[in-house]
Amino acid sequence: MSTALSSRLLIDGAWTGAAESAPVFNPYTGEEIARVPLGGAGEIDRALAAAHAAFPKVRGLAAHERAALLLRVAAGIEARAADFVATIVSEAGKPVVLAEAEVARAAMTFTAAAEEARRAHGELLPMDAFPSGDGHLGLARRFPLGVIAAITPFNFPLNLVAHKVAPALATGNTMVVKPAAKTPLTALLLAEVLQAAGVPAGQMNFVTCSNENAAQLVTDARVKKVTFTGSPAVGWRLKELCGKKRITLELGGNAGVIVHGDADVAAAVPLIAAGAFGYAGQSCISVQRVVIHASRYDEVRAALVAHIATNVLTGDPWERTTVVGPMITEQARDQVRERIAAALAAGARLVCGGEMRGRCLEATVLENAGASLAICAEEAFAPVLTLHRYEDFEEALAFVNASDFGLQAGVFTRDLTLALRAYDALEVGGVLINQVPTFRVENMPYGGIKDSGFGREGVRYTMEEMTELKSLIIKRT
Repeated sequence: MSTALSSRLLIDGAWTGAAESAPVFNPYTGEEIARVPLGGAGEIDRALAAAHAAFPKVRGLAAHERAALLLRVAAGIEARAADFVATIVSEAGKPVVLAEAEVARAAMTFTAAAEEARRAHGELLPMDAFPSGDGHLGLARRFPLGVIAAITPFNFPLNLVAHKVAPALATGNTMVVKPAAKTPLTALLLAEVLQAAGVPAGQMNFVTCSNENAAQLVTDARVKKVTFTGSPAVGWRLKELCGKKRITLELGGNAGVIVHGDADVAAAVPLIAAGAFGYAGQSCISVQRVVIHASRYDEVRAALVAHIATNVLTGDPWERTTVVGPMITEQARDQVRERIAAALAAGARLVCGGEMRGRCLEATVLENAGASLAICAEEAFAPVLTLHRYEDFEEALAFVNASDFGLQAGVFTRDLTLALRAYDALEVGGVLINQVPTFRVENMPYGGIKDSGFGREGVRYTMEEMTELKSLIIKRT
């Protein structure tokens, strides 16, 4: 990639620049790899105006037209897969194998949205269920809201954008996308694919801008809904700003995993390691806390350390064996190292890792870390895992629930009764049995409770969040 101004903003179907620009850095090398235009109030206003003007035109597109468009986008992503992978590795530092998986998932996201676009989401209302409804016919169906503002994070610069754009296209909404400042190139590449696929002018607009200017996307009266994925502090502040607008928040977590005494340890350990350390743990559903039955603790600990030593390699994200690449910024890396140091000073023990390899922090495992320490209680967003013991299953459930977050949790057990108990008791948006909370499929409902979010994503569920249910009641004459 060149350090020249490599991308432009997409507004009303046309590519445009801006008076200012911002650098994009490779987190593994620290080098500036590109500059992107930095939109200001004027560019944001033009994008909102374009989306507002386009809505009456696109809301009436037939289902088969929307589905065909989404399939063309999916094909466009597949055709440019190598470009997407190279961009993700370069600007996000994501290991190449994981970048390839993200690109494949994004194509599946648009394909799933195409299938959902063909389905009628509504119901026939049984008006005669009550005497007053006799002689009436009723039905309810969903209608698009209008202009949606989408604010996306750095860690999945393609697929988390896709999870907002694809449902918007499927429902006939319009959108202004503000990609993460650290990883904007991937989103702008998707904008190229969208335009080549024939997305109507103004339906999808992409504007890179400062976080301060992004507030305009939340407060502008033309915006009917905000969808945000990012940090809890920013997300809850946006909810305060958006007033009467609808909002969906996908925020942080410190996901817990329970390994019960009857667990298949050989199956659980590789999944836990991948969930904790893949992409340097920079996922809101990254495994952060593992609570292990006392009878299996030493076994799990030893197996995990052995697996990390052999299989969880740290370094160059272009190496296909790399699992742990760089964290996104030096500031993020320094913060987690401070938390590790604080935990060790408070009596935690370093099981493995903790060292730097260039700009990368090795996969790090701690034990005896108090649950109230920042490394446990707050989101690490780093390749760090803490191990804890329990004697009774209810104790393990209480440990996982003792968190401000509630996104997803994993439980390894062969006991169906315990699995159902966990499903009932765990205060999270999703419980995964014999799987880690990092697992996600595009069509499942995804979202959290407590500080982890507000609303649900997943293609069909996002489509519901982006539409308004309206009833039609007809009195027979």
